Order: sequence, then structure tokens, then C-alpha cells
Amino acid sequence: MANHGTSPGLRLRQALAVERPLQLAGAINAYSAMLAAQAGFRAVYLSGAGVANASFGKPDTGVTTLADVCEDARRVAGASGLPLLVDADTGFGDAATCVEALEEAGAAGLQIEDQVDHAKRCGHLAGKELVSVKMMGERVHAAQSAKRDASFIVMARTDAVSVEGIDAAVARAQRYVEAGADMIFAEALGSLDEVRRFTEAVAVPVLVNLTEFGRTPLFTLEALRDAGAAIALYPLTAFRAMSAAAMDVYHTLRSEGTQASLLERMQSRQELYRTLGYDPHGPGAPTAPPSPTTQGGAP
Repeated sequence: MANHGTSPGLRLRQALAVERPLQLAGAINAYSAMLAAQAGFRAVYLSGAGVANASFGKPDTGVTTLADVCEDARRVAGASGLPLLVDADTGFGDAATCVEALEEAGAAGLQIEDQVDHAKRCGHLAGKELVSVKMMGERVHAAQSAKRDASFIVMARTDAVSVEGIDAAVARAQRYVEAGADMIFAEALGSLDEVRRFTEAVAVPVLVNLTEFGRTPLFTLEALRDAGAAIALYPLTAFRAMSAAAMDVYHTLRSEGTQASLLERMQSRQELYRTLGYDPHGPGAPTAPPSPTTQGGAP
């Protein structure tokens, strides 16, 4: 990764200053983050569901650990050169340790949520349980107190809209800002009016999660800009498209017995090398192995 001369947190804040809403692309692994950078995104996001689904084949129900998340975060942050915001779920029981570990992994910031530890669920599913405002405030305060880099971002997510209603959710967000949250993640919003309720009530940037097949409509950037949103998050958009493409490939291979019909939909070897910044013919490139005939073997 190039040396940008500034901390990841500062670079994420700078990206937010030049692009509103900042499009935050979900990247489930290092190569996905490199593709996002190639496409022009200024920042990337590592989803907790992405870690659970893609790295472990598990649902997003709190089954992964801080060490699991840090391993993926380290790879993503190190590959693309883009600042990385990381989903830290409920803080894994210790928000301060989360900050320390993710700073060490090269992340620009983390997001912690106000769900209970033992029953953590995807933010767009029913049956979520929330901790008290006081307990979530303690999580935020602990995270802020553990920062070594003042620019590292502590984002507080509230899942209260679908549990307690919009008024309670906005009130929670205000309390989380008082506790030290740098930004607010307003989960599972159902309308632009709800977006405005948050952006008008809190004095810090507000992120809107545009995950597909959930409670939130797929708002355009223009609509979000008019509503005052600072960040538009697409946490698993590429992963879902990649997974659908992979299923199509596997079915085609089984039914046709060849990948010939798939070639036009594939990334070429040359495109792969271009993304990786690799020149197979450059200095130090490996030489071709000798042919079998030069070794006395059959051709």
C-alpha cells in the first residue's frame, strides 16, 4: 500500500469532505477492495455479515470474533490504499480493545451498534434486542478513550428505528453523540423523512445503509444529498452480485461440461494483472519452465 503520509482516519475524513454523500463500497476481501479503488471509490467498508458469510460460511448472528474481523480488515486495508471503515458489531464485549486492535490492523474507523451481545442480528431482520442508552453510551465512551489516533472514527449505530420507533432512535443518536460518537449509523430507515429526522437532529455526519432486500429503499445519491445524509453505504452489493455470478458459472459447468460460453463474462488474465499491478514480462519475472523435450521426457 502506498504511503499517503496521513493516518487512515484522517484520509476517511478528507474523503468525506470532498464527496457528499460519500459512497462507501463494501469489500469482502483484499481483491474486492482493489477493484473498488480501480472504479474510483474513495473509501471501503468491511461488513460483519461479509466476514461471517464469505470467510466462514456462517450467518450474521455474532458467530465471528474480533480476531476474525481484524484478519480480514488487515488484508483489505493493506491492499487497496483506501481508508477502511469496519463493522465491529456490538464491540465483542470490549469496545476499547476493538479500537486498539482495528487501529493496529490499519482501519480508519469502526462502527459499533446498540444491540445486545448474545442476540445480535442483521439490522434488517425482526427480533432485534437493544441495550440501554446508558450501556451504549459506555461503549462509545470506551471506544473514544482508547483511540491513539485522534482521527480514528468511532461511529455509533442505532437499530432502534425498527424496535422503538423513529423518535426514540433519534433521541438515542443524540445521546450517543454526547457520549463521543464521531458519526451516526442510522440503520433500517424506511423513508427519506426518517433520514431527515436524523440529519436535522444530530450535529455529526449520518450514514444511511442501502443494503439490498432490506427495509431501506434504494435511495439515489441526489435524494440522500437533499436529505442531508453524509455517507451512502453499499455493504454487500458486490458480494451479492459475485455470488450470483458464481452460482451461474457452477451450474453452467455442470450442465454444459465446458466454460466456453462463459468467457465473455469473465475478467481476463490481463485485467487481473492490471488490477494487481503485475507485469509478467517485467524485470524479475519468472522464466518459462523448460519443455519436457529439453529434459529428455516425452513431448
